[in-house]
Amino acid sequence: MLASSCVQKAESLKVEVVETSRSGNKLTQIDSFSSAADTISKVSLNPKKTFQTFTGFGGSFTESSAYLLNQLGKENRQKIIDAYFADSGARYSLTRTHMNSSDFSLDQYSYAPVEGDTLLKHFSIEEDRGDIIPMIKDAMAASTEGFNIISSPWTAPPWMKTNNAWVGGELKREHYDTWALFFSKYADAYKAEGIDIWGFTVENEPHGNGNNWESMHYTPEEMTEFVRDYLGPQLEKDGKGDLKILGYDQNREGIREWVDVMYKNEANAKYYDGTAIHWYESTFKVFPEALQYAHEKAPDKYLIQTEACVDAEVPKWQDDDWYWQKEATDWGWDWAPEDQKHLHPKYRPVYRYARDIIGCMNNWVDGWVDWNMVLNRQGGPNWFENWCVAPVIVDPDQDEVYFTPLYYTMAHFSKYIRPGAKRIAFESTDKDLQVSAATNPDGSHVVIVFNPSKAEKVFDLQLDEAVKRLSISPQAIQTITLKN
Repeated sequence: MLASSCVQKAESLKVEVVETSRSGNKLTQIDSFSSAADTISKVSLNPKKTFQTFTGFGGSFTESSAYLLNQLGKENRQKIIDAYFADSGARYSLTRTHMNSSDFSLDQYSYAPVEGDTLLKHFSIEEDRGDIIPMIKDAMAASTEGFNIISSPWTAPPWMKTNNAWVGGELKREHYDTWALFFSKYADAYKAEGIDIWGFTVENEPHGNGNNWESMHYTPEEMTEFVRDYLGPQLEKDGKGDLKILGYDQNREGIREWVDVMYKNEANAKYYDGTAIHWYESTFKVFPEALQYAHEKAPDKYLIQTEACVDAEVPKWQDDDWYWQKEATDWGWDWAPEDQKHLHPKYRPVYRYARDIIGCMNNWVDGWVDWNMVLNRQGGPNWFENWCVAPVIVDPDQDEVYFTPLYYTMAHFSKYIRPGAKRIAFESTDKDLQVSAATNPDGSHVVIVFNPSKAEKVFDLQLDEAVKRLSISPQAIQTITLKN
């Protein structure tokens, strides 16, 4: 009787499994599993213990991506939009775009180009009407549930800055109020186009990025003063107090000094809705201690990963296996000082994405946003020639599209973990498997399992008394949805 009862309970755990693997699966539904192995591990779920609520997963609307979509035929353009936003695709729910130009623009531009226009009477988003705005609108049309947009400036117009240049320098004190007004006017201009902005980061990479592309420097104290005394009050006065303001917006290793200032007291913290972070500065570390520190400083505020990509690389065209090989290098590979070389080894792009998103999920990050959605075979267009990889690569001359394994990796999270989902506790007996789990607003449980090893893994997935034996291919990522 006992054995029969156990079998009945085990069968009651109904799952749907999709897998992406080095062997060729691409969000492929898996219906049969190995049941025997030398070692069978266990993944046990505990939905009663919950953590952060997820804001979403997605990518960025850059001028480069939007421009490339306009170079494609109508069919391929729609194919990419649907792949990212339609119910049949990755269902991106959290996105980002740039205010003024960025390194992934065709040229340098500002919405406020007229020097001395402190009231921003000449403010205009005309530069975005040809590419970015149509891409966002097409995405809105394809998306059933919609998505949120975070907007980030790389720099104020040069005339507002101490060095009167696109790169580097700081915001002049006398223009703090004008720059705050700029954010408000931007939100109004986009709303007039039928596009609601969800929130802002105050500044992309406030440490700067050397003497490279558009940038503007803040110290933690300067950014907090700007938010506390100018940006927050301006948005509030203009009836936009619901727009989110995310501070910092650079690499995780430096987060402590920023959140210490941002959340030092009630006055500093008042207008900050959360903290934004990037994954650069290390090819393999998630910096869990830094993420936990940021969460503990402001447990009720957002902690959102706003940018990541395989950087300093020209994409490998239609070579799926490259994305599973340990051949990618990052910006630090060539020039990092000797004592930091170990932070920049060669790495496997799929591994880095899967490990980072799972690691972020398990350390209080509630949103994860990729960088460019679409790039060309060179890794641009990019006025600075700062080539990078995107999940979708196109050849506009031939009107061809390549969905890299990174696209499918992103979809394992964005398609199945929906806004409002809560991370739940789990225990895994196999330390090689990387796991995270969540409960969606509809009550369905979702488990992400990444197997970086070169051996198939067999494991029992357990929820309460119900058990389902599953297997995952070598070098593979799975999303397991438990049906109610």
